[in-house]
Amino acid sequence: MLMQQQSLKIIVDNRERNMDIMDSLSVSGVDLNFAQLPVGDYIISDRICVERKTISDFESSIMDGRLFEQVGRLHESFGKPILIIEGDEAQHRLGDNVILGTILKLYIDYNIQVIASHGPQHTAAILSKVAQREQAAEKREPRLTGLKKAYTTYEWQTLILGSIPGIGPKLAHKMLVHFKTIKGVASADAKELMKVDKIGKKKAEHICSILNAEFQDSL
Repeated sequence: MLMQQQSLKIIVDNRERNMDIMDSLSVSGVDLNFAQLPVGDYIISDRICVERKTISDFESSIMDGRLFEQVGRLHESFGKPILIIEGDEAQHRLGDNVILGTILKLYIDYNIQVIASHGPQHTAAILSKVAQREQAAEKREPRLTGLKKAYTTYEWQTLILGSIPGIGPKLAHKMLVHFKTIKGVASADAKELMKVDKIGKKKAEHICSILNAEFQDSL
């Protein structure tokens, strides 16, 4: 009598919006569990977490400083982190030397394995294969417990401010040093924001616009 094959499981960040990947994984028989993950987009096992970025996202995160803050937390939380870069390499806006230098830094300094993907279906196939290797061959199950580091108040504050387009963790730190609290940043006008190093008039007005725009429900 043949033993029934154990189904593969992947924990998916509930902010992940690519339904093509979700559909492909579901069709292939992978059980998807959704949770708000503190790091990464997909937890494959107790040691592997995957961050997925399109080429455009990857390059934007290099330019605004978010990338190394993100992969730093990924490296601190999982033993074998993976970054999947999805899309056509011909779409690169940055030079080859910048891309290669960044990928080498990710591997050497953060132990991040970088995998290129042609698109959502290819990404789903990669995730499924990694899950099969970890769970079927290595008997390592995905789990949320055992993350090595919880966020401090400062890290949450930096994460919140750093999520504003054009800010990033370094500038978020400078804003917190100057204004002391997120409330202080939100209450500041453009002229006050310009007192922070690296914030010019255009960026200050952009920050004010985002923080003070009236919410409009699009649903």
